[in-house]
Amino acid sequence: MNKDNVLITGSTSGIGLATARVLAAQGFNLMLNGLESHAEGAALAEGLQREFGVRTSYCQADLSLVEQLETLIQKAETDLGPIGVLINNAGIQYTSSLADFPQKKWDAIIALNLSAAFHSMQRLMPAMKQAGWGRVINMASVHGLVASPNKAAYCAAKHGLVGLSKVAALEYAEHGVTVNCICPGWTDTPILNHQFNQYAKNHGVSFEQAKVGLIQTKAPYPELIPPEAIGRMIQFLISDSADAITGASIPIDGGWTAQ
Repeated sequence: MNKDNVLITGSTSGIGLATARVLAAQGFNLMLNGLESHAEGAALAEGLQREFGVRTSYCQADLSLVEQLETLIQKAETDLGPIGVLINNAGIQYTSSLADFPQKKWDAIIALNLSAAFHSMQRLMPAMKQAGWGRVINMASVHGLVASPNKAAYCAAKHGLVGLSKVAALEYAEHGVTVNCICPGWTDTPILNHQFNQYAKNHGVSFEQAKVGLIQTKAPYPELIPPEAIGRMIQFLISDSADAITGASIPIDGGWTAQ
């Protein structure tokens, strides 16, 4: 097992891209993934390769479709070799009341935020077990630990991801493979822009004022968390110093869940 080969889903922006940059700076080889065209994704991967001197590749894939997920994994193994680190980061968000939640949105969120992680873990973890080493980091959310109104599918998927990770951690603990969740709070990523825009509209404030106002409805820490902070936690969980950390759900949430 090559400990330096990392597959990051949803890694063309936000937490995924920030993590890719943190790990590339430490010499990890990267398989990037997103919905961008091959040309756009390949250009991003090649830029990281030039900047950090690591091997990189890119695969456009809709991970809600199992056959496209398999294509991604096969390309990762072909271009990089055995995958020692799996980071399930891809995710989508939608807000609506439970009564009005569209079925298609529910199905899409569960498929990408939960089922895709299950399928990738099922596919890659047996090889990690055989090699005697592996790391799986699943990007849950503060909403994998607590709930908020109008986020039925997102909370269900993220709570499910926490449970899935605990089961996998127990099954693989004696084989040198760790499985952990990171549970970010308000993080400076594009996925939150819709919520900030809606808050600004509802309260008659600017986008920047909406950021502060919405953050303070949940967390005492008054700023957005930089995505690089999530990447640095992932870097630690990959390291040998984290050999005994498995089955954990680690909040990086500005005190949200301490209340």
